[in-house]
Amino acid sequence: MRDDFGSLMRRRRSVRAYLDRPVARESIEEILRLARMAPSGANLQPGTFHVLTGAPLGDLVARLDAALAEGLPETAEYSYFPEPMPAPLRARQRAAGYALYRALGIGRRDVEGRRRQFRRNYAFFGAPVGIVVTIDRNMGKGCFMDLGMSLMALLLAAEARGLGATGIGALANYAPTVHRFLDLPEEEMVVCGVALGWPDPGAAENAVRTEREDLPAYASFRGF
Repeated sequence: MRDDFGSLMRRRRSVRAYLDRPVARESIEEILRLARMAPSGANLQPGTFHVLTGAPLGDLVARLDAALAEGLPETAEYSYFPEPMPAPLRARQRAAGYALYRALGIGRRDVEGRRRQFRRNYAFFGAPVGIVVTIDRNMGKGCFMDLGMSLMALLLAAEARGLGATGIGALANYAPTVHRFLDLPEEEMVVCGVALGWPDPGAAENAVRTEREDLPAYASFRGF
C-alpha cells in the first residue's frame, strides 16, 4: 500500500492535452465522492463542484473566449500569489513556465505564443470534462485549506483511474463571466477550474515535470 501511494504521488502531474474520449459520469461521480472524503474542520466540507461536458462545456469555453476577445478586465475575487512576488518564488515560477514553453517549442521572446498557450486555460486545455469549483464566500480562510485537500484527493482519485487532470486557477480571473453562465447564487465564489480527461500520451506538454525542493529546504525535525 505504501509503495502504491508513493507511485501514485510521483507519477501525478498537470495534464494539459487530452484525447478526444469521453469520461463516464459514473467515474466522475466516484472521483467526487472520494474527494469529499478529505478532512475538513468541524466536518464543514466546503466547496461545490460544477461538472460540465459536451455542449455546456463548449458554451462556457465560448463565453470565456468572447470575454478575452472583448478585452474584459480580469476580476480576481481573492489573492492567489503573494504581491509582490519574492525573488526566490519568482524564479521558481519562471522555471516552471519555461519548462512548459520549452517542451512546446515556444521561445522566451515569443510573447504571442506564450499568450496563446495561456489562453488554453480558459478552454480547459481541450479536456472532455471541465469542473468549476466554488466556495461559499462566507466561509473562513481556513476553509480554503480544506477545499484544497479535497481538490488534491480529486486529482489523486483521477490519477488512480488512469485519467489526467490539472487545476486552473486562472479561471477565477473571469469569475463574473463564469458566475453568470452557471447562474450561481450570489454567495458562491468561483475558486478555480479543473480539467479532467484521458491524457494524450504523445503530447509534449504532458511530459513536463516540475522540480520539488529537497526535504531540508522545507522541513525541520526536533527530538529525533
